[in-house]
Amino acid sequence: MSALVTGSPRRRYPSTFGGLIYLVVVVTTVVGLAMVAFGPWRRGVALLGFALIFAASMRLVTSEGEAGMLRVRSRWFDVTVLAVVGVSLVALSANIPDQAEP
Repeated sequence: MSALVTGSPRRRYPSTFGGLIYLVVVVTTVVGLAMVAFGPWRRGVALLGFALIFAASMRLVTSEGEAGMLRVRSRWFDVTVLAVVGVSLVALSANIPDQAEP
């Protein structure tokens, strides 16, 4: 049944610390994608990478019970994939050469 029928209020906050971190990472990713689309794309890609590095570090230090939406597979798999992709994005954004204006 829906919350309106049963009379119980809907919770509007994450139930775990990992859920809160997940929301921070999602908001940062959306901001980074907006920067890629409408502004300085290198900074946007770097922001995406830093968001993933932050997610990897938070996944490393949170317990399994508090990981929430950060938990996909095992802790080491999650940390490794997030860190490798994050570092790769930061490195690519720093090393792609400028293109000449037409």
